[in-house]
Amino acid sequence: MIDIQVLLTVFNRREKTLEALHHLYKNQNPNVRLLVTLFDDGSQDGTAAAIAAQFPEVQVLTGDGSNYWNGGMRRAWEVAKRSQPEFYLWLNDDTLLDSSAIRNLLDTSAFFADQAIIVGSTRDPETGALTYGGVVRKSRWKPVRFHIVSPGSTPIRADTMNGNCVLVPRGVEQKLGILSPAYTHSMGDFDYGLRAKKLNIEMWIAPEFVGTCGRNQIFGTWQDTALTKKARWFKLIGVKGLPPKEWAAFTYRHGGVLWPITWLSPYIKCLLAPTASRAQTDSGN
Repeated sequence: MIDIQVLLTVFNRREKTLEALHHLYKNQNPNVRLLVTLFDDGSQDGTAAAIAAQFPEVQVLTGDGSNYWNGGMRRAWEVAKRSQPEFYLWLNDDTLLDSSAIRNLLDTSAFFADQAIIVGSTRDPETGALTYGGVVRKSRWKPVRFHIVSPGSTPIRADTMNGNCVLVPRGVEQKLGILSPAYTHSMGDFDYGLRAKKLNIEMWIAPEFVGTCGRNQIFGTWQDTALTKKARWFKLIGVKGLPPKEWAAFTYRHGGVLWPITWLSPYIKCLLAPTASRAQTDSGN
């Protein structure tokens, strides 16, 4: 029997979370035991109660809304470690696994003697296009710029990954540890993969897709050029953007000798960008 601790962090997405759990449990089989540790970061939509009613076997931890993705996943992982499972599976609450997903991930892991991180790729539920998965560096001169890699019929090496669906063997966790406390929301997944690479821990993209997950839209984010410059600035330095201290930690660790320039770049670009009204006028010419 293989024990897999499935780690999720959720916030106010009750129906999506329930659907993700339904799809997860379709992967249950006599040789695999799914132990789910879910961190609910202060949801106000009844997520925790609904999970308790429909999935009483899920261990639900609760937060106050300040943990976000990376913090919530860290909290879940710290608790999940106590059961000493053979594997940990990161799973986003909007990722719907195919019924063959976990078998695919485990088979790929076995091919590498359970000593590598295995990344699952997701497709758009409507178009079938690649949305999340493993990534590789664009060039040695841009060490924190990446492009996503489509899965193939055999495993493909990656430099790091999106955290939507990732299988981490216990042996890897024992060498690398869990997600870094340096990050609150984003960057923790990419940081984990890049830290693994520095320790010569391999990372492989599993063959084929493992499920569906829609791509996050830039609407309302710091990348949304329809917003005013002031609004974009505050979103950029906010928790869900590139908080200066956290972005500094990431670029210092992984950006090479020119990391200060890389760190400063998005803030300069935001400040020098045309205002929303000017950008919209220019784009119409």
